[in-house]
Amino acid sequence: MSIQDFGGGQTPEADVLVVTTNDVPGFHVQQVIGEVFGLTVRSRHLGSQIGAGLKSMIGGELKGLTKTLVETRNQAMERLVEQARARGANAVLMFRFDVAEAMEGAAEVCAYGTAVVIAPQS
Repeated sequence: MSIQDFGGGQTPEADVLVVTTNDVPGFHVQQVIGEVFGLTVRSRHLGSQIGAGLKSMIGGELKGLTKTLVETRNQAMERLVEQARARGANAVLMFRFDVAEAMEGAAEVCAYGTAVVIAPQS
């Protein structure tokens, strides 16, 4: 059984499995590499800020902001996987996101976890 047999991760080229759990059933941790993270800060353009301000007065989903946050989370996760791969990991355990306001209108998103090397249990 390989990581690809397990599901291979979130993208077709995924060679780094990312999970929110402390372990992966059927695998054992051979080596703990350490903390890895992917960080990005994004701001919305003026048009979406005006639209979001108007929408917040009447209620409903702020679709422009939702789209920006999804793209931002994806970029942070891609950077986390790149860092894990560069350090020799084939998995990231205990994956989490942290989101903060870096400044008004800008979101800081940090994806983090523990990079490890896992292998199938015998």
